[in-house]
Amino acid sequence: MKRINIPSGSEYEELVGYSRAVRGGNVIEVAGTTSMKDGKVRGLGEPYYQVKIILKKIEQALIDAGGSINDVVRTRIYVVDMAIWEDVARAHGEVFGTIRPASTLVQVSSLVDPDMLVEIEATAILGG
Repeated sequence: MKRINIPSGSEYEELVGYSRAVRGGNVIEVAGTTSMKDGKVRGLGEPYYQVKIILKKIEQALIDAGGSINDVVRTRIYVVDMAIWEDVARAHGEVFGTIRPASTLVQVSSLVDPDMLVEIEATAILGG
């Protein structure tokens, strides 16, 4: 099985030792993804927009790995406040409404940057 690392271009990849996504065979794992771009959190204070940005980044990682958003079988969503779940769910549903991956939503005490409200991981299986 050939392993392919998909970089995000983040300055943290080398420091932390991670890749945006990793493809092994027909499985693509996308690392925890936030709305940060160029060192700034996008969608400040807006969980819906943060999720939309995050899912676009996940989609691009999947494309770079030879997959698509339609291949996603699982998402894991981390929020810093469960009170925002409806905005998060609405944005997730707009992308995954017909795909319907298994999904988990959990509240965490914090993310790396206090402006980050949401972080999402995804698993895709090609041809699955």
